[in-house]
Amino acid sequence: MAAERQGGGGGRGAGAEENRDGRDGKDNKENERPAAPQPGGLGDSLGLEILQIVKESQQQHGLRHGDFQRYRGYCSRRLRRLRKTLNFKMGNRHKFTGKKVTEEILSDNRYLLLILMDAERAWSYAMQLKQEANTEPRKRFHLLSRLRKAVKHAEELERLCESNRVDAKTKLEAQAYMAYLTGMLRFEHQEWKAAMEAFNKCKTIYEKLANAFTEEQAVLYNQRVEEISPNIRYCAYNIGDQSAMNELMQMRLRSGGTEGLLAEKLEALITQTRAKQAATMSEVEWRGRTVPVKIDKVRIFLLGLADNEAAIAQAENEETKERLFESLLSECRDAIQAVREELKPDQKQREHSLENDSGKVSNIQYLHSYLTYIKLSTAIKRNESMAKSLQKALLQQQRSDEDGKRTPRPQDLIRLYDIILQNLVELMQLPGLEEDKNFQKEIGLKTLVYKAYRCFFIAQSYVLVKKWSEALVLYERVLKYAREVQSGAGAHRNSLKELPDVQDLITQVNAEKYSLQAAAILDANDPHESESPSQVKDGKPLSERFETFCLDPSLVSKQVNLVHFPPGFQPIPCKPLFFDLALNHVAFPPLEDKVEQKAKSGLTGYIKGIFGFKS
Repeated sequence: MAAERQGGGGGRGAGAEENRDGRDGKDNKENERPAAPQPGGLGDSLGLEILQIVKESQQQHGLRHGDFQRYRGYCSRRLRRLRKTLNFKMGNRHKFTGKKVTEEILSDNRYLLLILMDAERAWSYAMQLKQEANTEPRKRFHLLSRLRKAVKHAEELERLCESNRVDAKTKLEAQAYMAYLTGMLRFEHQEWKAAMEAFNKCKTIYEKLANAFTEEQAVLYNQRVEEISPNIRYCAYNIGDQSAMNELMQMRLRSGGTEGLLAEKLEALITQTRAKQAATMSEVEWRGRTVPVKIDKVRIFLLGLADNEAAIAQAENEETKERLFESLLSECRDAIQAVREELKPDQKQREHSLENDSGKVSNIQYLHSYLTYIKLSTAIKRNESMAKSLQKALLQQQRSDEDGKRTPRPQDLIRLYDIILQNLVELMQLPGLEEDKNFQKEIGLKTLVYKAYRCFFIAQSYVLVKKWSEALVLYERVLKYAREVQSGAGAHRNSLKELPDVQDLITQVNAEKYSLQAAAILDANDPHESESPSQVKDGKPLSERFETFCLDPSLVSKQVNLVHFPPGFQPIPCKPLFFDLALNHVAFPPLEDKVEQKAKSGLTGYIKGIFGFKS
């Protein structure tokens, strides 16, 4: 309780924050007295949108980013503002005097909001402690204490809502809120049966409220029901219902990960279940070779691989599928990293085994190649799925031609197929598969298929800029790749089932060739297109084309081409050059006598100069 009072605004920092918030018009509005009931309403009955207030406050004050401390500070400041507005003070600065909201003073729904904020403050502090308890286990005791305090405030709110002054909807919401916090407390105590009963009660109330109101009002209730459902299934599994485990895993895979109270427990449960199954898994077979699997993380990943692939196949939309692909790739990278750590201390031994086995890689290296194959194959499937969705968007764009937003282009598909071809090159270089002719043949055929599609979309990009000859050559290259795939498929048709059908591509290319030839003929027979004054762009400035009419949009832009600046150089006549050719034939007068006279004048001349004697 002392910790809550301290967070409630006793310090100077909290007071400054409160004063800053008090100047905000929004905080003033949220503490105003509610409007009078409308005609035809329930008279003087009080109402409070409990779930809506809670959700809006959480989303606007920290919980969108998981910042429970910020939300707890907001609850404390709002409590202080409410007490000040209602003149419901707990004593003064020198002495604390506890006061409770009773039914006799319940004349304003802000008294109900006061208790709701008390419960929310205690709950947010508990969730903050839950995050910190991962590194400091002793904080779990404080966490349970705060949850009990939140349940106590929720019980008080439910008791006050039983009054005749409160409307029926608020009574139901108070009961559901009380059941939700009770379920969370029992969940933390691992009292699965009691927690399941509380969550079921909460779910039932919210479902009835959702059915009783419009779709817009029912969105919040349905969201809360979806949040509670995994907790109910988890409790059912711990009670003994084994079918709940499969439902939990399917919910996790469909949503790409669970959030909230259940996240860590569900991840630990799935890991524990797979670890039990992994205890019986000792080896894996791939391309005719059996490899022992001794690393637990790799065992768990390989056991969950089939479930992840099934969930991807059953994904309802592209966004969910993309999220599942990313989750699978992340798990695969972790497994590969675990194998690499095992490879490091065994480097010398592996090199020695390579010499003795005539190039045959070790088991751990072959397992690394298998996991790398899974990672690259999954990346190829993900990029292919993205390419299919972009192709659909391109078709819809050609039909609707929507403006105002960025539309997909063939260049986007070219980039995806470049990445796929790069992954195929890495697959052909995997250690241990260099001599596997069937594998190399399969990868070669897949490379031809994706090269054909890449060339097709490069040709489409050339069509957009009206480069008809380049596009026609690329279409011929597409047909060449497609025929090579058809002629070389033979015994590898089963491995090519998952790839796009090249026959459909051939049909599409033939149709595009005919339309390309027609467009090229029409473009060649249209002489007005290049001579239209609106399309003439000769690059001349305005000062040089006064006599020629031309629609130039750049004249009304910030970069107007008026004159050449700086001006170009012009030839001008230069000054004549004078060459003094007579200098080489001039004879200067001799100066030897003057030079000798200067050389003879030494100390004697100096003394004569002092005494005034001159020669």
